Amino acid sequence: MSAFHPAYSLSGFVVGMLVGFTGVGGGSLMTPLLVLLFGIHPATAVGTDLIYAAVTKTVGTAVHGWSGSIDWRIVRRLAMGSVPATALTLVVLYQFGITGERSSVLISNLLGMALILTAGVLIFRRHILAWVARHAPERNAKQTMRLTIATGAALGVLVSTSSVGAGALGVTALLLLYPNLPTIRVVGSDIAHAVPLTLVAGLGHMVIGSVDFPLLGSLLTGSIPGIMIGSFAAGRVPDVALKPVLAGALILAGAKLIG
Repeated sequence: MSAFHPAYSLSGFVVGMLVGFTGVGGGSLMTPLLVLLFGIHPATAVGTDLIYAAVTKTVGTAVHGWSGSIDWRIVRRLAMGSVPATALTLVVLYQFGITGERSSVLISNLLGMALILTAGVLIFRRHILAWVARHAPERNAKQTMRLTIATGAALGVLVSTSSVGAGALGVTALLLLYPNLPTIRVVGSDIAHAVPLTLVAGLGHMVIGSVDFPLLGSLLTGSIPGIMIGSFAAGRVPDVALKPVLAGALILAGAKLIG
């Protein structure tokens, strides 16, 4: 376990600003930073980041809920898939021995692949949405509901093992499933769903001993002011320049974790 340290708070501040600038989930940035820069065990990095995400996403959900930009029907459908999948995934990780060498390698590889996938979505999201709009068959309401539940299950597995996926990947999936829904409601619904998802996953990691509370306090100390500053300045940062740089960093980190 780590001690409270200013370097963690500084990292939280930087990640918070980047999340505010880009909207990319903190797990895509914080977890690889903890593993690669500070040498935190992958399971501890994932577990701590999940509790961290649950706290920050709760604040975001309150803001979106106040402004009426959450579709709770979508949140319920996603949770129907993600909560059971998360519980099952945590049982599997526990059976592996989450702090052991096998789990360390497994989580590092899954985290690396999730980062590369997130980077690809950041770069090609518009092309993906356009292609699906042209080629995807029409779906009825029941098919959309089933696909939403399946999406939640996939996110549950991915987030439980890597803490990555509830941001860029979740939003992109919802844009594909609900193309007529305003983007602000898609984002709000994704953030709201991330609360039960990261909370259940984080509590599971807490029970099996992979949450570092001094580290969590350090991260929150820096990230809360960071995300406030980043959100305020988001409109002043050239998105077209920042996202490719961020995607490149995610690819490099992902490749190093897999390697």
